[in-house]
Parts: sequence; structure tokens; C-alpha cells
Amino acid sequence: MRTALGEPDARAAVTFLGTDRIEVLRFTAGGTDGDIVRYATLGMSAQPMADPTAVLADPVKGPRAELVLSVRRGIADTGKVLRPLAVLAASPQVEGVIVAPGASLDVGGPLWPGAPFTSVLVAESGGLVEDLELDAPADPVRFLPLLPMTANEAAWKRVHGAQALQERWLTHGTDLRDPVRKSVPLG
Repeated sequence: MRTALGEPDARAAVTFLGTDRIEVLRFTAGGTDGDIVRYATLGMSAQPMADPTAVLADPVKGPRAELVLSVRRGIADTGKVLRPLAVLAASPQVEGVIVAPGASLDVGGPLWPGAPFTSVLVAESGGLVEDLELDAPADPVRFLPLLPMTANEAAWKRVHGAQALQERWLTHGTDLRDPVRKSVPLG
């Protein structure tokens, strides 16, 4: 993450009962992206995600991931996203879910105070932070971008799918890093 994002300028750690420690790091981009702040989890990939229906979880093989959220700074109090991100990062250990591209993750409340988003769409890895190869037989760590969704967008995605929602965002030129944006037209 440091190679792609630089040095973190803040960090917070959260531990949930029965889980490993999850940290959330904040990176404030410099240069032309100076108005972007990125939040990344650290610790979610310590263990592979396991199929919740498996009788025995493999301690080495299985998908591993960390989550990355990018938002414009100075528009909303996005610093309060640390705990919701830690909750999402702990969900594989707590709820037995496998976090993968196309999935929706819901935190049950606003991502930060006043946010119009309570859930995120998990996007494909390999863009901002490259996958981190681990020694075989362990799977690489994938750095999955999170795209905040309004309640209407999340409901529309459940019916039409992740790809259709992403196409709608693209067609309408939606700024997915705007922390106060309105829902994309869905009609």
C-alpha cells in the first residue's frame, strides 16, 4: 500500500470479539489528487476467507483481500468511516462471508455522519493498488475498491446486478468519490 499510496497520515485499530485486529489507515493524496483521501484496511488478509459451508477452513488457501475507499476530502466528515470500514473488513471472520468483486456490503447505518450511503459495491482489484503475491500455496492479497451506494442504488443493484449499476454510473458520469452525491437516475 505504501508503494501505491505513500505513507499513511492516520490509523485506527479495532478488535471485535473473536476476531483478529483490523486497522484502517488514512492516506491523503498529494499532487493533482490532493483533494482525495483514501482509507485502507489492514489485517483482513491475515487469514484466507473461507466458504461458510465448508466443514473445515483451510488455514492457508483461499481468497485474501483488503478494502480501499477513496473520497473527496473537505466536503463531509469522512474520518468517521474508520469503524464502518473495520466492521466490513471483519465480516469474513465474523459472518463467514467471502468478499469478492460484485458483492454488496452493508453497514446498517451511514458510512459517516450525514452520508447518503449505508452500503458499498465491491469493485475489481488491480487498479490503484496492485495485488500482492504471497508464497504458494497462499492466494494473493487483492486490494478491493469500495464504491459507496445509496439505498436506491443498492436495491437497483440487487435486481439488475453490479455490472448494470456500474454502467449506469459510467453513463451518467457519476463521481463515485463525492461523499455527498445523490443517487444516479435509475428510471
